Amino acid sequence: MPSDRDRSRSSSSDPDRLLRVYLRDHYAGSAAGDALVRRTARAHGPGPAGRRLPALADEIAEDRESLVGIMTSFRVPVPRARALVARCAEKIGRAKPNGRLVARSPLSGVLELEALRLAAAGKLALWRSLGEIARGDDRIDAGAVHHLATRAERQIEQLQDLRLAAVGVALGPGARPEPRRTSADGRRRSHRPFTKVWWVS
Repeated sequence: MPSDRDRSRSSSSDPDRLLRVYLRDHYAGSAAGDALVRRTARAHGPGPAGRRLPALADEIAEDRESLVGIMTSFRVPVPRARALVARCAEKIGRAKPNGRLVARSPLSGVLELEALRLAAAGKLALWRSLGEIARGDDRIDAGAVHHLATRAERQIEQLQDLRLAAVGVALGPGARPEPRRTSADGRRRSHRPFTKVWWVS
């Protein structure tokens, strides 16, 4: 009769069980990513990111549905409770320090786009992992996950472009005030134009 330790070792090395855990964890991450991309799109308004992120959000929602289809193939229930926890964590993350107490900081856009880029990289890792598994498991459509991986690569490039643009706005030379000039003796000089006044006696 197998001992508890033997049963635990067998369970921890069961590929199907581990894959189910892996899929559930990525689904939870996708829930947080979906909420973040839509909030970021609204926050950026009419800017470049605000114009491009809604289409990207639709793609991310489609990717999530593709993941649900794969989970269904492996009879993995959608972990709504875990997804809810991820959404709550994403909402709590809004309170992260950004250098301002009330108003939205330009740095918020940089941090959000960095988080989205990291999420897309994690999703790409998922699709590539599933592509590897598909070699020996016909429950996964190898062509479909290859297409999803290619799309994730494109999403990463788009987010990188938007991130760099946001960095330029928030942290680039154009975002910094012109430094005050100093005189030869090290004292600050005023930027006001100097006007000579001639006294007439």
